[in-house]
Amino acid sequence: MGLQTQVPTNQYTALWSRLVGFDPEDFSRRFEAREFVRISLHRSTIHTVTARDCLRLRPMLEPVHQRPFRSALGKRLAGVELAAVVAEARALVEQEPRTFQALGRELTRRWPEHGIHDLAMVGRQLLPLVQVPPRGLWQRGGAAGHTTAQSWLGAELGEETAPDELVLRYLAAFGPASVKDAQSWSGLTRLREVFARLASRLREFRAPDGRVLYDLADAAVPDEDTPAPARFLPEFDNLFIGHHDRTRVISDEVRSRTFVGNRAYPVFLADGFIRGTWRIEKDRRGASATLALTALEPLSAGQRAELEREGAELLAFHTPDARHELRWTTD
Repeated sequence: MGLQTQVPTNQYTALWSRLVGFDPEDFSRRFEAREFVRISLHRSTIHTVTARDCLRLRPMLEPVHQRPFRSALGKRLAGVELAAVVAEARALVEQEPRTFQALGRELTRRWPEHGIHDLAMVGRQLLPLVQVPPRGLWQRGGAAGHTTAQSWLGAELGEETAPDELVLRYLAAFGPASVKDAQSWSGLTRLREVFARLASRLREFRAPDGRVLYDLADAAVPDEDTPAPARFLPEFDNLFIGHHDRTRVISDEVRSRTFVGNRAYPVFLADGFIRGTWRIEKDRRGASATLALTALEPLSAGQRAELEREGAELLAFHTPDARHELRWTTD
């Protein structure tokens, strides 16, 4: 159901942590070949998805993208015919991919009384804009140029807007989960009626606090003692923002130290819970790289050893040609 990747390189860490034998060069080639795209979806944030899911999911998540126009943005654009701005923005980005700054600047030629940012936001929210390579390629970068999904993929968006498939696939990935969990993850509201509509395909559980949790009727539920291996995840990963109740993967104390204001930190998990942060430090020439680990909760000797083994592989993945070091730091 997509990887949250407003930081373009996040898709590589997220996939390396999930897939055995993940080849970033192969993924990068397939990304450049338009098999995958980065586009605003759940919660109106950038996600990496398959081309197929891009076309199917964006119509289901359209209400999330219309929401800003009911707030301050809508007031600042009062009197503007949004449909006309959208049509002009589409013509501009399909003419050539553009950054939001460039798009907004072009739109002010026709609507000079409004700001560059506000006009660009009309295109950003109301058009299915994908970020085109080289942004998002492995160990490469570039400005965030945008064009429409239809132009980039040579296909039209799906026609289904009801989020039933969205909910079913959410539960396949994150269940058992509550209605609020699904709403927090997607950014959609009023999903209770969708869960009710899908009742015959779901199974109910009770959380310790009495909340009703749902899962697919045929989903396997692992034993509570099933080992959970050490994992390293990028900032903003859906694992820990995919629920309204995040205590299933992170304590309130650790959460307060991994999300500070609008900033999030890459995290590591031990025994299935987020217990610290990590970062890779490189010298100017890239000749050496150090993985710095910060534990935010006490770790056993076994957990530290497992994290060090996994961390060494992460460091080798990101900096294969450098000398490697690993160190534990204090917060």
